[in-house]
Amino acid sequence: MASIDRIHRLLRLIELLQSGRGYNSTQLARECGVSRRTIFRDLKTLHDSGIAVRYDEERQTYALPARTMLPATELNLDEALALLILCQELGDAAQGIPFQRAARTAALKLTSSLPGALRDEATRLAANVSVQLDPHNPLDGSEAVFDLVQQALAHRRRIRFQYHSLFENGVINTLVSPYRLHFARRSWYVIGRSSLHRAVRTFNVGRIRQAELVDSTYDIPPRFSLDRHLGNAWRLIRERGRRRDVVVRFQPQVAHNVAEVQWHKTQRTTWNADGSLDLRVTVDGLGEIAWWILGYGEQAEVLEPPELREDLRRRFERLIEIYGR
Repeated sequence: MASIDRIHRLLRLIELLQSGRGYNSTQLARECGVSRRTIFRDLKTLHDSGIAVRYDEERQTYALPARTMLPATELNLDEALALLILCQELGDAAQGIPFQRAARTAALKLTSSLPGALRDEATRLAANVSVQLDPHNPLDGSEAVFDLVQQALAHRRRIRFQYHSLFENGVINTLVSPYRLHFARRSWYVIGRSSLHRAVRTFNVGRIRQAELVDSTYDIPPRFSLDRHLGNAWRLIRERGRRRDVVVRFQPQVAHNVAEVQWHKTQRTTWNADGSLDLRVTVDGLGEIAWWILGYGEQAEVLEPPELREDLRRRFERLIEIYGR
């Protein structure tokens, strides 16, 4: 709600500055019902959003040039509302997707360009809608690496970095040709060809320790696609040569919850007479899906394949050892 209130205030500030009359900081604060300190913060937000506020040193007033108008749009209410909500929520510094704060300034530009009645209705409705993302890695301290990867993608330059690899159990050094930046499973990932592995690999941005652009360039193979690269991975980790058909039976207590979600592109579901649900998927590797099944505890039973059933049995035996102490 606070963010929507701020958008209303910023729009009011733009209206005042475009009125043709100069306002000093005290007058702007009074008109907007906030402190002068907040007004200075808002003026900086406008500047950072590309809205050129002029300051008259002699009169000590602020104004926007008479011709300063953001581009008109032809959005209907549904389109404006959808964009406003997505920009506001996904650009939230604390709860949104990391490094997407520019979406907040995009929301300001969008709303300020709408006709008055449409703008008021869109911001009013947006105040009653929220988006809650799953918990994710805030990637504190990784923004410089993220920006460097974006530069590498934009200019097709390779990037050399040190990476803390969980699979190699230590820090590795590799030269990477980035193909995609991909947000999934609570973090940003770089997908590209690694000189060390001589193959396309996936790297978690949060585990990149040092990074630098190099002069050598590369081309993304025309046939590369993210969907083809991930194949039938349950989430991100594709285990080549280990494609398996998996059948999991969910008890009635959680069956509807499972059925309501599209967990995988190969998903098929069958309801049983007792209210339980059989979920069938075809996955490239069993490691990731095993952890997901464990989250349902005694409410889920693996029917196929036998190797996954055996793997979970060993895991549960270990849990019994831990909790039986």
